[in-house]
Amino acid sequence: MKREKMVKRLKKQKEPWDIVVIGGGATGLGVAVDAASRGYKTLLLEQHDFAKGTSSRSTKLVHGGVRYLQQGDISLVLEALKERGLMIKNAPHLVKNQAFVIPNYEWWDGPFYQVGLKVYDLMSGKLGIGSSKKLSKEETIKYIPTIGQHGLKGGVVYYDGQFDDARMALSLAKTARQFNGVVLNYFPVIDLIKNEEGIICGVKAKDQETGKVHAIKARAVINATGVFADKVKKMDEPEVKDMIQPSQGIHLVVSKEFLPDKYAIMVPQTKDGRVMFAVPWHDKVVLGTTDTMREKPELEPKALDSEIDFILETAGQYLLKQPTRADVLSVFSGLRPLAKPEGEGKSTKEISRHHKVMISQSGLITIIGGKWTTYRKMAEDTVDNAILIGALPERKCITYNLPVYGYDKNLDITSDPLAVYGIEKYSLLEMEEEDPTLAEVLSEDLPLRKSQVVWAVRNEMARTLEDMLARRVRGLFLNARESLRVAPQVAAIMAAELGKDDEWIDDQLEEFSEVARNYMIMS
Repeated sequence: MKREKMVKRLKKQKEPWDIVVIGGGATGLGVAVDAASRGYKTLLLEQHDFAKGTSSRSTKLVHGGVRYLQQGDISLVLEALKERGLMIKNAPHLVKNQAFVIPNYEWWDGPFYQVGLKVYDLMSGKLGIGSSKKLSKEETIKYIPTIGQHGLKGGVVYYDGQFDDARMALSLAKTARQFNGVVLNYFPVIDLIKNEEGIICGVKAKDQETGKVHAIKARAVINATGVFADKVKKMDEPEVKDMIQPSQGIHLVVSKEFLPDKYAIMVPQTKDGRVMFAVPWHDKVVLGTTDTMREKPELEPKALDSEIDFILETAGQYLLKQPTRADVLSVFSGLRPLAKPEGEGKSTKEISRHHKVMISQSGLITIIGGKWTTYRKMAEDTVDNAILIGALPERKCITYNLPVYGYDKNLDITSDPLAVYGIEKYSLLEMEEEDPTLAEVLSEDLPLRKSQVVWAVRNEMARTLEDMLARRVRGLFLNARESLRVAPQVAAIMAAELGKDDEWIDDQLEEFSEVARNYMIMS
């Protein structure tokens, strides 16, 4: 997957594209996979890097949503559980089964959650991944040795999925490419093209690397830009009301000493009615999340002090050792693109997570809402609408059983840091055999080898230091200070691969340093 080849493909295309997708997050990439795999000429354009926004900042869970069951949103839970099963089946190198323990501190909690989770199990049907069961106090402590034991009555264990979101996004980009789709990062859409009747027939997009503006014809244009959907809608209808209510969720990453075993903790009801998770991930622990209404979308949202304190305080209520700000290796924030509620006064945690496909008078198709777990179904619904709008030949969706690029069910994604590459892991190791210097480990903690940097530039369209350390490997999300430490070495390797000079290295280090500040808690 090389950017130069993708740009050449774009320039060669004289006929209109069947489908142009704006946005390279979970939704946009899912749409590109669906459209390309149905045989439509598909182009995806992303303003920054794939999964730069919300799609790399999730809680790393593939789940039906126990909370939505509690809220009575049965249709969403059924849809999400089905899609969870398909993600595990179609991307075993990226998605795994994760056991969660709900600790009970009140005598009525046990039966209440046990019954609810049995319903959750039943709703999974044939795509279920494990049965929930009641735990005694002793079993709960055995599963979670670091659990707070004062007043502990017992627990319930249940199963959901876990994944690496940014690597999943990259694998979807490669899947789209596998079906002749063209996917381009650093290629923002700056305007929509309309015909004399006012119907959208293409986009204007700018290659950030050359400054060249391309007029691109299309039969259908899809706005899959998540929290930035209103910005694209306003290109179409400047006076249109905003549809998106951004809701911020932050996560803190701490060392595995806080949760040394393979089990995660789920707290279904914090003091303000939210759900709290403590989940093992890449040999660290992710604590989260929050649900804070924000006024406007940002590419780099910042965690609020009140959110950080809330997570630390809540985690401390359920762990033997209270985590402090000094324990936080990284803090990351994401904005959920929730559809604005009809009525006033709803808090963000009450707003539906259902997705909506909307079509404007000009024919612009906009997909909003949803979540990572349901990306495939969101894409299917969106492409079905694009077929009608673009008067495209009707073809059935094939993604239900479509292996995601890299598919390899023989890799151990719990203990092998290279498993996220799927079948390409072996090509990466071959590269190290040919040039043993590439096997050098740059960081044990992240972990990171020279070969991964070279591979990301040659085969994964990594263009910047941030692309590499935030999304091709997850360093910035796992340990921000360690990422800053290795940044000069990584920048030098990338510069050699990209044919860049020392000035580029200095610029990259400065830009990365600025971004990394958002991921650190300054004492």
